[in-house]
Amino acid sequence: MERRETPTTSEAFRSTVPYAQERIHAAAVYCSDGRLGEAFDDFLDNGLRLPRYDRVAVPGGAACLAGHFSAFREGEAAMDQLRFLEDAHELARVVLIAHQKCAFYTHRLRVHEIDLRNRQLEDLARAASRARRLCPSLAVEGYFAAVTDRDTVVFERIDV
Repeated sequence: MERRETPTTSEAFRSTVPYAQERIHAAAVYCSDGRLGEAFDDFLDNGLRLPRYDRVAVPGGAACLAGHFSAFREGEAAMDQLRFLEDAHELARVVLIAHQKCAFYTHRLRVHEIDLRNRQLEDLARAASRARRLCPSLAVEGYFAAVTDRDTVVFERIDV
């Protein structure tokens, strides 16, 4: 595992990326697994053309919106975030992403690997339904991210 050294300078970091004033009225709910973060950004920015989307990154992603008793608190927190974003940022579109071999499912929800993908697809549909109840005018989309044998992440559209 590669470890990076902590910078020792006392100067503040100055980003070269400018602040963007306009909102795009879209949010994405996905897993906080850092190994996929850049792939999620690439897909949303370049695949769906959603630059500067609002992020709701939590362990399991949309799983917390699927009504699992063991994820009740996470689900309520994520719904609260979506309510806020829908109101304050005038959301019109929500993208839900599940990913292959998600540890939230295997460790927290205790889903066997054989049943994992089917459970995640069912949960994407449940999460989409819950998001639509929040705001019936929201366009809600679902995607499943899988890692290929060449360490490429492929995003498949799922009917939700």
